[in-house]
Amino acid sequence: MSSSKNAEDVKVICQNKKARFEYELGDRYEAGIVLVGTEVKSLRLGKANLVDAYARLEGGEAWLVGAHISPYDNAHFGNHEPQRRRKLLLKRAELNKLVGKVTERGLSLIPLKLYFKNGRAKAELALAKGKKLHDKRQSMKEADSKRELSRQMKELRR
Repeated sequence: MSSSKNAEDVKVICQNKKARFEYELGDRYEAGIVLVGTEVKSLRLGKANLVDAYARLEGGEAWLVGAHISPYDNAHFGNHEPQRRRKLLLKRAELNKLVGKVTERGLSLIPLKLYFKNGRAKAELALAKGKKLHDKRQSMKEADSKRELSRQMKELRR
């Protein structure tokens, strides 16, 4: 047997790369997502976008808002709404902890990526604090300096 039952099979569907630039990321959580059949088929084709998505805590539940999952092309009827709210599945203790942090500290809950783990759709969420303009500029300077340093190291190795 080449594969074991304990091995985690993870297939990334999409990532929110803009989130790392726009926010200072903190604690991360893994949540399941409640989906309809055509959404699952679209996700398997990689047709999703998290650019303006966020998670909202309402009534003791977590909801994914603003995530775009394209309609499934081969569905003749009963296709889903692309930007509908989707329920996130978290443990009660995690939800209680998140409610406290989001309301107390004014943090946001941002989805970083959607992926399939052992055949189930999951979302990676992070507690995030918005960066100010000068913080974003600082991040850009640091990235530029790292890139320049790696170029110089590459030249020296030749």
